[in-house]
Amino acid sequence: MKKIITLVSLSLFILTSCNGEKKEALSKEPAIAVKISGISANTNSPFVTASGKIEAENSANLSTRMMGYVTKIHVEVGQKVGVGQLLVSINNTDLKAKKAQVDASILQATAGYNNAKKDYDRFVNLFKQQSASQKELDDMTARYEMAKAGLEGVKQMRNEVMAQFSYSNITAPFSGTVTNTFVKEGDMANPGMPLVSVEGASRLQVTAMVSENDIASIKKGMPVHVLVKSSNTKLTGKVNEVSISATNTGGQYFVKINLDKTDSSVLSGMFVNVQFPIENKTEAIQTDRILVPKTALVQQGQLTGIYTIGEGNIAILRWLRTGKNFGNQVEVLSGLASNEQYIISADGKLYNGALVRIQ
Repeated sequence: MKKIITLVSLSLFILTSCNGEKKEALSKEPAIAVKISGISANTNSPFVTASGKIEAENSANLSTRMMGYVTKIHVEVGQKVGVGQLLVSINNTDLKAKKAQVDASILQATAGYNNAKKDYDRFVNLFKQQSASQKELDDMTARYEMAKAGLEGVKQMRNEVMAQFSYSNITAPFSGTVTNTFVKEGDMANPGMPLVSVEGASRLQVTAMVSENDIASIKKGMPVHVLVKSSNTKLTGKVNEVSISATNTGGQYFVKINLDKTDSSVLSGMFVNVQFPIENKTEAIQTDRILVPKTALVQQGQLTGIYTIGEGNIAILRWLRTGKNFGNQVEVLSGLASNEQYIISADGKLYNGALVRIQ
C-alpha cells in the first residue's frame, strides 16, 4: 500500500514539474508584435456590389426586309468594318426586272407628260388670242395635270424599287467589328431574320443588375469601380443610365455604366463585378452588420477564423460564420461581438495561445 502511494506522489511531482517547465518555456518566448482593430458595428458597407456584363455601346443584329437567297457574305467573324461597308448580298434578280419595268414606265410617262405640256402651252396662247374656248382650255389643263401626276407616280415607284435594293445589300451602320454571322451562302434570307451582327469597337459599357433595396442609392454620373472576373482587371467608369422599372426583371433594375478606358484584354461579353460607392447610406439606414478585412481572416480547410486578444495578451483563434463580401471586407454573421478587438496584422507567425504584444 505504501508502495502505491509513493508511486502516485512521484507521478504528481513529475507532472507538476513538467507543467512548470512548460509555462516557464512559454514565458521565455518573445511576444509577437501585432496590430489590433475594433469591429465596425451598426454600419453599412461602403458600397453596393452588383454583377454585370460588358457590352459594346453600339451593337446591332442586321437583317433584311425582303426574301431572297444569300449570294455572298463579304466579311468574316472578327473582321473590322467601316461605315457603309458591304457585308451581305442577297439575290435581287426580281428587283432588277421590276426596276426595268419601272424605267420603261417612266419613259412612257415622260413622253406623255411632254406631249401634254406642249398642248397645254399651245391652248394657253390660243385662249389668250380668244381662239380657244374656256372648255377646251380646261380639258387640256386636266390632261396636262394627269400626265404630270402619272410621271410623278412612276418616279416614286422607282424610288421604292431603289430602296428595296438597299435591303438586298446589307451594309455596316457604323464602324466596328463583326461578331457573328447567322447565315451561309445559299441560305434563304427572310424579313427580320438576323444575318450578321456588328459591335462598335470604340467604347464599351457595362450593364449591371441592382436589387430593389439598393437602386434608390444609385445616381446618374456616380463614379464606380469595375472588376473583370476572368482577368482580375480593375476598371473605372460612371453611371450613365438607371432604370426606374423592374416589371420584367424580377425585382432587379438595369444600370448602365460607361467605362473610362479599356485595353485589348477586355472584351464584350465578359462578366464583371461593379462596386457603387454609397457615401450617405450609413446615415440613412442603421443595421447590425459587422465587417472585417479579408486580410485578418484565417482559413483552415472550410473553416474561417480570426485571432482575438485574450487575458495576458494571449492570441485566441475564434471561428466565424461569414456572409457577403464587400470589396476587401467580409460580413461577420456570428463569432464576434461589436465591442471585441481582433488582430489585423502580426510581425510573426500567429498560433492559438501565442504571446502577443500590441503595437
